[in-house]
Parts: sequence; C-alpha cells; structure tokens
Amino acid sequence: MPTPESEAFLAKKPTVPPTFDGVDYNDTPRLKAAQDSIIKEQWVKSMMNRLIRQELQKCYYREGVNHLEKCGKLR
Repeated sequence: MPTPESEAFLAKKPTVPPTFDGVDYNDTPRLKAAQDSIIKEQWVKSMMNRLIRQELQKCYYREGVNHLEKCGKLR
C-alpha cells in the first residue's frame, strides 16, 4: 500500500475538484472525471461516518450510563 508521500499515491490523487462547476457537459472525459471525483468524496464521507458510528457504539457499550460525558467527543 503506498504511503501518502509516494509517487504512486500522487499519481492516483484526483486533480479534478469534486464539483460540476465549470464542466462542459459535452466534454465526456471531463464530465466522467468530475463524476468520479464526486463519487469518491461521497464514499469517503460515508466510510468516515461508518467508522465514527462504530466507535460511538463501542463507547456507548463500554461506558454505559456515563456515555453522555465520556463519548461526547465522538458525537
């Protein structure tokens, strides 16, 4: 797995912002690149939410009645 500083990581890093602003809809490659960028951003947000939810469930289970005080940083 490449590290964030590696050339392989930089080569795969998206260069297109995750938006359709300024994209010509007749230019299919740029439109697909924008769509891919948006989908990747949505996927990352979804996975981050899943990880946070899992950690919050563990914290609720571990802390019990004190979960409001102990798990506040995750909410």
